[in-house]
Amino acid sequence: MTRLALPRWTGTLALKAAVFITVMCCALAALLGVLVHVSVTNQTVGQARNLALSRLTDATRAYEAGDSLLPGAGVDPPGLPSALRELAADGDRGTMVSEHHGHPTMWAAGPADRNRALAVEVDYSQQSHTIAALDQSILWSSGLAITVTLLVGAFAVTRVTRRLHATAQVARRISAGDLDARVGDPRTKDPTHPQDEVAAVAAALDTMAASLQSKLLSEQRFTADVAHELRTPLTGLHAAAELLPPSRPTELVRDRVAALRTLTEDLLEISRLDTGREQLELDAEELGALAARVVRASGTDTEVVVLRDARVETDRRRLERVLGNLVANAHKHGRAPVSLTVDGAVVTVRDHGDGYPGYLLEHGPQRFRTEGGAKGHGLGLTIAVGQAEVLGARLEFANAVDGGAVAILTLGLGD
Repeated sequence: MTRLALPRWTGTLALKAAVFITVMCCALAALLGVLVHVSVTNQTVGQARNLALSRLTDATRAYEAGDSLLPGAGVDPPGLPSALRELAADGDRGTMVSEHHGHPTMWAAGPADRNRALAVEVDYSQQSHTIAALDQSILWSSGLAITVTLLVGAFAVTRVTRRLHATAQVARRISAGDLDARVGDPRTKDPTHPQDEVAAVAAALDTMAASLQSKLLSEQRFTADVAHELRTPLTGLHAAAELLPPSRPTELVRDRVAALRTLTEDLLEISRLDTGREQLELDAEELGALAARVVRASGTDTEVVVLRDARVETDRRRLERVLGNLVANAHKHGRAPVSLTVDGAVVTVRDHGDGYPGYLLEHGPQRFRTEGGAKGHGLGLTIAVGQAEVLGARLEFANAVDGGAVAILTLGLGD
């Protein structure tokens, strides 16, 4: 059975608090209203009943003495409720409220001779109006109290939810990579002021962000320092390898030295991207021609398909770096055929291998990540993502339905 999906706004804390406050206010107002109504009604009815029974006693004495009855008293008077008449005929006394001549009337009846009822009537209009006015006052005061309580509660809850919303926004900014973001709740800056739970969460988030930023900066400095320190010995090692006599061992040494130099340059590039201070050198480029140049420079068997060419304003060197890394990754970790398709400002690189691993699709490229014994994706895709961010482009990864990895780069069009 499909479960009915509720709108997103029904899950907000402010709405839940407003509903809770309203329900509790209504329940409390109803309880107090019922108690006041019952108490006042019992008192009012009791006074009217005592008055009617007192008049019935006087009427009974007058009837038994043969005196004339006072106004409002009589034997089997018209309008006497039948149930009260039967009660009096059975020899009992009782009271009852009913409508008589369009007015509320309190009747009191007792036994007379020959199974007849001696009854008196007391005007009950004033008491009825008092009870109705009381009920109206209870309704109005309850509505006013609920409205005021709801407004005050909504104001208090809104202040809390606004702080929670600001904390959530900062958490999202940190998750997106803005490690300078802080909540800065003023309640956390005064140690003499007691902190509530929201302030405690804000302080914990700020502490976590500061700690995370410190660790990442340390890692970035370490990466940059290691890469810089490796450049000098690698330059000497490369020069020494070039002096070796031609042989198979020499080729292996030169190949490993070249791979190590490439890795060092990649680490330096990542450290520069991590600092977030890269500057663009914008120029207008024909995307189809640029894609063809990238494929030619890669020396790979990659098909270039231009469905719709476009002129983009971009940094040519960085864009070539992104596309070159995507093509190289497709050949290294995928299988032929590999194609690069240009469709307007969208460039797609696809292979026909096993596709991207699940962790990459969920979390994006991770440096040197390996899983299940498979080869990792090194630094190529990490650099591609970093350079795409510098370009202001969007780089997405997916797997084709019929197999193969698909990388989609979306650029902004030039003027």
